[in-house]
Amino acid sequence: MCENVDATGAALVKREADLLILDLTGFDHLNQLAGVGALIRSRAGAPILVLCAYEHSAWLPELMAYGTFDYRICPVLDDELQEAVKQGLKVPADPAAAMQQELLDKEKELRDLLGVQRSLQRALSGIDNVAAMSSQICLALCNFPGVRHTSLLHMKARGDLQLVAQEARNHLDLGRLLQRRERLLQSPLRDIFPPLMAVSRGEMVLLDAPEKAGDPELAMQLHDRNVRMVLSLPLRAEPGGPEMGAICLMFDRHITFSREQFACFASLAQFVSFGLGMSELKHQNDALSGQLSQMSTVDTVTGAANRRAGEDTLDNEIRRARRYGLPLAVLTFDVGSFRSANDLYGSPVGDHALRKIAETVMGRLRTSDTLARMRGEEFLIVATHTTSTDAVRLAEKLRTAITEADLPGAGFGATVSISLGVTQVNADEGGATVLDRLDTALHRAKRAGRNCIELATL
Repeated sequence: MCENVDATGAALVKREADLLILDLTGFDHLNQLAGVGALIRSRAGAPILVLCAYEHSAWLPELMAYGTFDYRICPVLDDELQEAVKQGLKVPADPAAAMQQELLDKEKELRDLLGVQRSLQRALSGIDNVAAMSSQICLALCNFPGVRHTSLLHMKARGDLQLVAQEARNHLDLGRLLQRRERLLQSPLRDIFPPLMAVSRGEMVLLDAPEKAGDPELAMQLHDRNVRMVLSLPLRAEPGGPEMGAICLMFDRHITFSREQFACFASLAQFVSFGLGMSELKHQNDALSGQLSQMSTVDTVTGAANRRAGEDTLDNEIRRARRYGLPLAVLTFDVGSFRSANDLYGSPVGDHALRKIAETVMGRLRTSDTLARMRGEEFLIVATHTTSTDAVRLAEKLRTAITEADLPGAGFGATVSISLGVTQVNADEGGATVLDRLDTALHRAKRAGRNCIELATL
């Protein structure tokens, strides 16, 4: 028995040890383990048993960089420790056969890891749908031998950790186990349940027996679902970056992982992190693209389409009407006496009034119709499947509605009216010709005293 690393090193120099047991209890930080790593390297493959608390199980793959060893997660029962010591001292009857079997086991281990990796890569192709991709990730992770349940926890806005997907081969519902599916970091199990610990601590957590978490009820529920070991890894887009969540794998057997397996699990967690990050980035880009598209086609003051979008819509509807032989009507209107009212009440009130006029008009159009602001107080309406007769009726309805609308500004409604030009598109004319005819009709309506309707002539 040695009290510290230096004493252990000195004792090993004096005499050879068949099995070195390193108890990491009492260590608080990974940077204190440099001396332990040197001891592991000095053994040059000779048997070592490392005892490590499950809240510090992330140290195990770090120490494996110094050499191979067996390990147990603390607290360790006496029977468990005795069995581990026997295994460490056991000398194979046929060393050559044992080495051959070890190579075969290593080959199978790598095949299993490559299979899971390929399945996960296929799952990550569906970044368009986060929920579906998360389900496929959990399904892929279930391909690892012994895994009976997998889950993916994702950090949403304002630190809200959510259960977004799970795959169960043992009828375990993690949401029911935690008694919630959102705000999981507020769970009373936060400090003892591996996936929650992985997120809050930002490091891997390995629990090789449910009862070692210290919660008898949790241990009983996991044992009832044939869970014997739980491995959880944090998700982050980049090393040292904020945690995005965690993946959790529950096993139906105890497995002592090798350095390669730990490295593969860490790599899989990185793949999942990249997939979630790419999915979030794509959705953000789609949202920004939608906003830019709206900004490029929508008039910011009125909410109607802008001039370019209005002209494009007119051209598209003319082609469609010509292709299918459908009637198409176009209306234009100008808000009369608006500038004097705008000068009287100010541009903020004027803009509000224009927006109210646009809302009044759009409220009386069909979803297939389009309202566009062409310039100043002049608007265009593209009315699909509409004849000139129906367009005149629509114009009269809009004229009355604007006259009666409750617009901003005391007495403002009495000063606002609209003049309208109306036409039906002919089969052989283009958008520019239609707009010229409408403009002529609109000028006639204004000269006639405003608040009237003129039908455009050919």
